[in-house]
Amino acid sequence: MTKDNHRQQFPALANKAYFNYGGQGPLPEPALEAIYEAYKRVQLGGPFSGEVGAWVVQEAMLTRRAIASELTVPPETIALTEDVTVGCNIALWGIDWKAGDHLLLSDCEHPGIVASVMELQRRFNIEVSICPLAATLNEGDAVAVIADSLRPNTRLLVISHILWNTGQVLPLAEIVKVCHQTGVKVLVDAAQSVGVLPLNLIESGVDFYAFTGHKWWCGPEGLGGLYVSAEALADLHPVFIGWRGIVTDANAKVLGWKPGAQRYEIATSAYPLYAGLRSAIALQHEWGTIEERYAEICRLSKYLWQRLSELRDVECLRTSAPEAGLVSFRLSNGMPHKKLVDLLEKQGIMVRTILNPDCVRACVHYFTTEAEIDKLVGAIAHQLV
Repeated sequence: MTKDNHRQQFPALANKAYFNYGGQGPLPEPALEAIYEAYKRVQLGGPFSGEVGAWVVQEAMLTRRAIASELTVPPETIALTEDVTVGCNIALWGIDWKAGDHLLLSDCEHPGIVASVMELQRRFNIEVSICPLAATLNEGDAVAVIADSLRPNTRLLVISHILWNTGQVLPLAEIVKVCHQTGVKVLVDAAQSVGVLPLNLIESGVDFYAFTGHKWWCGPEGLGGLYVSAEALADLHPVFIGWRGIVTDANAKVLGWKPGAQRYEIATSAYPLYAGLRSAIALQHEWGTIEERYAEICRLSKYLWQRLSELRDVECLRTSAPEAGLVSFRLSNGMPHKKLVDLLEKQGIMVRTILNPDCVRACVHYFTTEAEIDKLVGAIAHQLV
């Protein structure tokens, strides 16, 4: 499928230059139609009926399979959640914390995760420290920084696979190997990596991998997941509990947890979104393999990085070409970044500010065009005159 034909299936791309995939991807028309048809089927069948109940079970199974195929893991290791934050909280709160345990966090994590860790610290009197990964963006060794930050009492490392503020891609398998040597489990915020990187979570050895469907997969908001490795499952207790995660007998007596990661699922959700996410994932395969899509993302992000680097009052955070689709940059002429973002949006060009570090972030996907990038760079140049 050509890029032009592919783009025509995304209504949101028709009247704007969109660079906010790391915040939310545009939903393609086939996914919109799949969601509508699923909602209609639920109503025609009776929202609470045996027929629809069986359909929901089937939809969930198909969705876990589709996700598992993308992550190269067994379907039973996937719990369906609402988003990345819910997945991270399942892992954070499911550990049996004891006072004095140590949690290691990077200095590039999303405020929502930082706030969860702060509450863990308050409630369970655990130790929390922050390792300086931001300083390794252009030089240094992220693996060595993490290794030097581990303690004898460290139980969990919380990192992102792709740092949401700078776009740095961390060497996950190497990090996991270092942590596992001392019995430390690894929780990954995968908001910016799922749908971008070719993934094999089994090979990586990661324990917990929380992701969403509404960013780089361009699926509907409100649907994501959590991967829990078979080895980590036994020690991660369900905290948010509902009927979808438990097993009962004929008299509704609770017998225990569902097998696999399904035990972390809770209760009623927007089930028609399942079809929408599967449709969005399938559409991406129509353009190319994940390896081909990732290569195109890297090619386009390099092009954007090069064009921005040519502007007099623009400084890209990276001193070499990006490894993924996030390109962050600063203005050196004193213009507030929020002002630039607002001015660009008035021209139909969507980027965003990042507060730490203070910068502007533009995201390119595999179906971004050079013309869109040229439009963005030209508009920035015009504002800097």
